[in-house]
Order: sequence, then C-alpha cells, then structure tokens
Amino acid sequence: MEQTPDANSSTIRHGAITRRQLIRLAAAVPPAALAVAGSVTATEATAPALRRAGHGAALQAPAASVGPYADGTLPAGIRSRFVSDVNGLRLHILEAGYSRGRRPLALLLHGFPELAYSWRHVMVPLAAAGYHVVAPDQRGYGRTTGWETGYDADLHSFRRLNVVRDALGLVSALGHRSVAAVIGHDFGSPIAAWCAVTRPDVFRSVVLMSAPFGGTPAFPFGTAGADDGPSIYEEMARLPRPRKHYQRYYNTREADGNMQHAPQGIHAFLRGYYHYKSADWTGNRPFRLASWTAGEVAQMPTYYIMELDTGMAETVAEQMPSAAEIAANKWLPEDELRVYSEEVSRTGFQGGLQWYRSGGEGRAEMDLYAGRTIDIPSTFIAGASDWGPYQRPGSLERMEESACTDMRGVHFVEGAGHWVQQEQPEAVSRLLTAFLQQRA
Repeated sequence: MEQTPDANSSTIRHGAITRRQLIRLAAAVPPAALAVAGSVTATEATAPALRRAGHGAALQAPAASVGPYADGTLPAGIRSRFVSDVNGLRLHILEAGYSRGRRPLALLLHGFPELAYSWRHVMVPLAAAGYHVVAPDQRGYGRTTGWETGYDADLHSFRRLNVVRDALGLVSALGHRSVAAVIGHDFGSPIAAWCAVTRPDVFRSVVLMSAPFGGTPAFPFGTAGADDGPSIYEEMARLPRPRKHYQRYYNTREADGNMQHAPQGIHAFLRGYYHYKSADWTGNRPFRLASWTAGEVAQMPTYYIMELDTGMAETVAEQMPSAAEIAANKWLPEDELRVYSEEVSRTGFQGGLQWYRSGGEGRAEMDLYAGRTIDIPSTFIAGASDWGPYQRPGSLERMEESACTDMRGVHFVEGAGHWVQQEQPEAVSRLLTAFLQQRA
C-alpha cells in the first residue's frame, strides 16, 4: 500500500489547480444542469470543490441523474439522503434513528468493494438501542460525488487522513460535537482507527472489524547501513508457483478494467468475490501466520495472494458458487447484490482502488503520529472464517498488546467470513450494542 503516485497524476496542492482539471470540470458540469431532489446545482457543486482545493479535495461534478435510493431498496427505518459541502464532497448517507430527538451518534465506515448499504442489517438494531446511526458512501464509492475519477486522477485527496477529515466534516454537518462510536469494516477499519488516533476528543470509542490496527508508523530504527535484500513481493514472484499480493495488483492500471469488465459480467464477478471471501466458501479456514515472508503468506487463498499472471476477475471465477448455492444464499440474495452491481456498473472500481494507491501520499503526515496509541475504549470483531485478521502477521497481536490501550474484547463470529456484518448481522448487532452500553 506504500506506493508512489503515478508520475502522470494531476495534482491539487497548496491551492494550485491544473488547467486540465478546470477544463475537465467545465466539461463535466454543463451550465444548464439542473439538480434533482436532494442534489445541488452545477454552480453549487463547483464552488466548494474550488474553495477546498488547497486541502486535497478532488474535482468531480455531482451526477445530476443520481438521487437517493428508490423506495423499497432499504429496510424500514433507514433513509437515503445527501449531505453537501463536506470536505469538497456531496456525501450520500444512509441514516437510522434520526426522528427520535437528540441521540448519540454511531458512524459506520465501509470498506472495499462495499457501500453504506453494507451496514443495512445492523443500522436498525443500533437505532433501537438509542443511537443516531449514519453510514456514508465513502470517498470514491457509490452515490457520493466530488472526487475525481480515473487512474490518472490526483491521489492526494484519497490519503487516509483526508478520509478522516471527510468523517469529521460529516459529523459536524450533522450537528454533532462527538461520536459515541466510529465503527469501521475492512478498509473502513484503519480509517476508524485513525479517527481514534487523531481526534479522540470527537470519536469517543472505536470498533475495528476484520482488519486489525497494528499501530501508528514508526521511524526506521537501527537500519543505518543495512543491506536491502529482495522485497517480499519479488520473493512471491520467484515462488515455485509464482504469486503476487492483491494490494499490489490493486495498484495497477489494469485492475479496474479487469473487474469492471469481467468476462463473466460485473454482477457475477461480485457474486464470486463475495462468495470466495465468505464463510460459504469452505476453504476459508484461517490461522495465524508465523511471519511476513513469501512462503508463509502464500498459504492464504488466492483472493489475497494471487497467481502472478491472473487478474481478480479470473481469480474469483474459479470459485464461482453454483446456481443452487446462489439460490440458497440468505445473507446476500440476488436483489441485494444487484444494489452493488448497479452502483459499480455506474462508477467503476477505481475510486475505491485509489485508497490502495494513496498510501505514499499520506505517509509524511501520518509519521507525525508515530508512537501514538488508541486510548479510547475499543473492540475488534471479525468472522471466524475471515483471513483478514491474519493477512499481515503480527498486526492482530500488536493491536491487542500495544496499539489499543483500552481494548474491551476481540470477537470472532462463527458462521461468518470477511463480510461479518452482512453474514451474521444479529450476532454483530449484539456485540456492538453490548460494547456501546458497556462504555456508556
């Protein structure tokens, strides 16, 4: 994930906006564009992005044809709406517990390749427990706009601390001074962790799901004169069965097109992807790995350590569930999967892939927090069949022993793989509610 941005990327830094970006913006927003219900006009859309250009906001006009979700898409008690002018974004959010007076806020942050919709089954139980529950489509995803599209887009706005700024801006826009809990899954987990590291005065507790937080970065220690040997990624390519790390693949120009235009179709691709990483795929029997070495991590399934010459579309096609398995799936039936496939058909995957590519962009400012720990109440939840907690050996142990100083529990939910809050929402809702009540 610590990649240098593409040399051809356009940049928005220190208030400098490139001529190409201005031309692209003008072409994307015709003056006559009209706002749909809940959206903003072209003039309103461009102004905040321009005002925030010095803070890393990207330029992309709202898609005037995209409004809130249609009736019947969401469980009863959840609404879909937009919040404008949040760090240069027009955020699409899902919301529950909004009509019962002033309540403490629970903020839910999704990962890849997910949406705010991924939290649909836990939002109403959390609202019933007394919380104002909000889940945004994060920067680069779904119906949220204001970010620049394409592989050659500026990566600066996707750096982790700017995504934390997105969360902080949303909290403020909603009229809250603090957050009872920030809850993150997959790539949303490190964002939630950095919310806790940087602003514990606002984010009063944190739940990390599937991806453990191994701690803030450390400056290199005792490395002067050390001989740099081959990287683990070079060693993977030299294995008897040559391999590559999925995050390195997600950094490539080809990844978005390979998945968005998968030979099996985008709906079938997502079906295979979600199946392969779930408890439904019986090969998911994770265990702790001994070290961060090529031979050790190559024991993980190919959705993490891929075949060297194979794209993700082909990787998941090899594990496609049968028609009978699809029909029997209760946690992600076809109509619910279609919400994902229709959104990604419109946006592509590149917005989410930028998160993997932007690690180098934010490293310098993250180094300012070297040695800082998460000292607010925290807990960790993952599926018992999820390889996510183990994919970076040592992270789970560091989270438990040092990175989080007030860890209230580490929970592995039976019958769930990587998509724990979708596969076993009742168990996850109980764990979340118990944690919130414990720390209240």
